[in-house]
Parts: sequence; structure tokens; C-alpha cells
Amino acid sequence: MDAFRRQLDQLMGANRNGDVQEVSRKYYDRDVCRMFLVGLCPHELFQLTKMDMGPCPKIHSLQLRKEYEEGKAKGIHNYDRDLEDVIDRLIIECDRKIARALKRLEEEDAKAAIAISVSEVTQIPEVLELSKEIKEKLKEADQYDLEGKTDLKIRVLEVVEELRTRRADKQSMLLLDAFNKDRASLPQPLPNPPPLAPLPVVAPDPRTQEMINEKLKKAEELGEQGMIDEAQKALEEAEALKKLPARQEPVVDSSKYTAADVRITDQKLRVCDICGAFLSVYDSDRRLADHFGGKLHLGYMQIREKLAELQVLLYVSNSTIEILSYYFIFPLVSIS
Repeated sequence: MDAFRRQLDQLMGANRNGDVQEVSRKYYDRDVCRMFLVGLCPHELFQLTKMDMGPCPKIHSLQLRKEYEEGKAKGIHNYDRDLEDVIDRLIIECDRKIARALKRLEEEDAKAAIAISVSEVTQIPEVLELSKEIKEKLKEADQYDLEGKTDLKIRVLEVVEELRTRRADKQSMLLLDAFNKDRASLPQPLPNPPPLAPLPVVAPDPRTQEMINEKLKKAEELGEQGMIDEAQKALEEAEALKKLPARQEPVVDSSKYTAADVRITDQKLRVCDICGAFLSVYDSDRRLADHFGGKLHLGYMQIREKLAELQVLLYVSNSTIEILSYYFIFPLVSIS
């Protein structure tokens, strides 16, 4: 029910039932989500993933966001720091996960320590242009939502999904090319590999051998007594015991196997430096496209982009304050 209500809120607005209290609410009220006002609430990004944070306990309203942006432009309120602190913690946690994964790969395969940077490989002008177009369409959808044009909003969101699919397909092909080059550096199978050494035949363990001997002795005694059927049954039981697998696994010389046999079980994992997911250099383009289009990857990509945006705004703001302070203070210093 909560999920259905959230979908209705996204399509028709939180005030779809004409709630008077919603109309009179102000963006600075304590029950309004400040992160949503700034432009991104993490609760919405990871729904139905292992990072699901549950529904946001506070109110999301595009109308209140518009009022907040107007107030921010006048210098009344600025909630950028609230969002920056939250997503910074999420990214630190994700980066720790990535560091642990890389350390694990390094212990298993030294070459994995130089894992392919997914963010660098997939950032080409075409992908950046698609990302820019997606952002513009999402803003357009929000505007239609504010104007109550639900049909137009739905159409724009459908375009957004198409653009995201195109971007994911392009990113998967770029990463696949990088993985192909990575695979070329791996040990290649021998052109004419020698036949694998046969596994050694292991004798039954002492307890099983003792039971076999007892069955054979019993079959011999029954045969002497003329009990042919019973003797035959005892022989069959002895043969069945001989076929039982040994309790101790045979030791196989791994040097008898070729590089191709080793690679079957070795996935050659790499780590996505955006969301921390494991990827294999043997993954198909469809598998990689599913990764790039998945909620987890898209969510971490959005919060990383948002953090970079907030840090730039903070830097510009601080620089402006320093410049203004200089011009206001310097004349006073020179006069004195």
C-alpha cells in the first residue's frame, strides 16, 4: 500500500486529494524533507535494492521545492549542507566497500589491483550528452508535475527511460571493449593441450573393505549350502560396496591441467568504482547493460554527481565571500 501511495505521489503530487494542510505547509516546516528540497532524497534512489533505506518519513513536494529555491535565491535559507553531509556518508561507506573488494581481489590476483576504472572508461562525450539530456528531461517532468499535466509528465518519463537504456547500452559496449583488452592479457589456452592425467584409482577405505570381505565370505557359505539366490544377492551387495566413493578425496596434481581449465572457474572479477559491484571480464554486453541500468548503480552515480555539484557550489560561495570580504575590509585597513 505504501509503495502504491508513493507511486501516486510521484505521478499526481502529494496533494492529489486536495489536502488543505498540504496547501498551507511551508518549505521550512520540520516535517518537510530538506534533502528533497535541495534536489535529491537518497530514500528514493535505492528502493527494492540491498541498499533500500525505506520510505522517507518526511514530505516531498515539488511546490515546496520551488518555494525553497526562490527563498534560497534571496539568501533566506540554504540546505545544501544537509544533503551534502548525508550523501557524503553514503559515498564514504561505498568507497570503503570498494577498498575491501579491491584488497580481496589483490590477495587472490595481483592484476586485479589495477582494476578498470568504470567511471573513466565510460565517460565519453556521447555518454555525457545523454546524461545531460536525462537531467533536462527530469526537470521538464517536474515542471509538468507542478502544472498538473500528468499525461505529459508520464510521456517525458518514458523518454527518460529510453535515454537511460541507450546510455546503459553504450556504457556496456565501452566497458566490454576494455574487458576484451583486459582478457587479452590473461593466460591463453595452449594450442594443443596435453590430455589430462587420469584420476588415480583409490581403494576402498578399511571399513568398507572389511564389509566387502564379509559379504564375499557369506556368499561362499551360502553357495556351499545350495542357497543360490541368497548367495547371488550377497555377491551383488559386495559389488555395490566396491562402487561406493572413497571417503577421502584423491589428491589431484593441478599442474596436469591447462590454463583453459583454470579459467573456467576463475571469473577474473573487477570492481565497479561507482557502486562497488563485482563485474567479470567474461560478462556479456547484456549483463553489463543491466548493471549500468540497475537502480543501485544509477543511485550511486546520482549521489556522486550531486556531491560534486554541491562541492562546486560551496567553493564558489566561499570564494565569493572571500572576495567581498577583501573589498569591504581593505579600504578600512588602508584608511587606518
